[in-house]
Amino acid sequence: MRVLLLGASGYIGRFVADRLLADPAVHLTALGRADDSDVRFDLATGSPGALTRFLDAVHPGVVVNCAGAIRGTAGELIRHNTVATATVCESMRRSRCSARLVHIGCAAEYGPSQPGSSLTEDATPRPGGPYGVSKLAASELVLGSGLDAIVLRVFSPAGPGTPAGSPLGRLADSLRRAMQHGDTELKLTGLGVQRDFVDVRDVARAVHAATLSGAQGVVNIGSGHAVRLREAAVTLSRLSGFTGSLHELDAAGPVPAAVLPAQRADDGRGPGGPAAAPPHHPPYPDGCGAWQQADVRSARDRLGWRARITLEESLGDIWMEAACRM
Repeated sequence: MRVLLLGASGYIGRFVADRLLADPAVHLTALGRADDSDVRFDLATGSPGALTRFLDAVHPGVVVNCAGAIRGTAGELIRHNTVATATVCESMRRSRCSARLVHIGCAAEYGPSQPGSSLTEDATPRPGGPYGVSKLAASELVLGSGLDAIVLRVFSPAGPGTPAGSPLGRLADSLRRAMQHGDTELKLTGLGVQRDFVDVRDVARAVHAATLSGAQGVVNIGSGHAVRLREAAVTLSRLSGFTGSLHELDAAGPVPAAVLPAQRADDGRGPGGPAAAPPHHPPYPDGCGAWQQADVRSARDRLGWRARITLEESLGDIWMEAACRM
């Protein structure tokens, strides 16, 4: 099977490339803006005609679109997420290759949800920021393209290579700096936010499964469990050996890292559930509000996929990379 991978140098794309290359039945070609791409092409500015000619020459059976931007101005996000996807869809419609399209969407397309709920694929998307809007527009283009296409709506990816600007990346970097400087107190914000973290290597497995599947439409890719950032901070503290206090600036005061309770938000009841919101609501840069949790039954039933890697293993890999910078 010949697969054309778009965005192979990105966070998710790198692991998708590794997963596909491990399949001896896959012949992989990478197209993108990076110097190490097999073919240099900017989807945000390149013409559909040029990409169509390339598709006709390579004749892939599957196109995997991991390309895009997670930050920038609204205009930049539209260009790199929406316009780029429009170019892909138009090129594939014009091409003679009749390839299947696997498009990487994101949970930001859904926007905020009710605490305690699990988002199903038929939930009405209400993105809360420019990034989610640009990604939703891209997904709608894919779904309305008439192509053999599937959109994998990935929730909060974690694990090795986690971007420094992500919540988990910032937590690990804050711990690293605190330990380097000998600080006994770490000041953090937004630890009441609850997200559905899924390891990026599990995401790559889902992409691989989607290339082999005939499933179409939207499929959620997540763990199926929302976890407070507070719990992630406690786990990172333990893994790093940090023995000081975590001071939540949006909570009552400092708490020793060793005794902060690990709280899971599985059912919405008790002190660890979504009802236990922080006294002050921090900003949510991803536009997803205080809570997000995926309903992952469709991934299980339609792709034969489920998350395998625990959040603790993902956090361990994140910390190992942060520790290497000490």
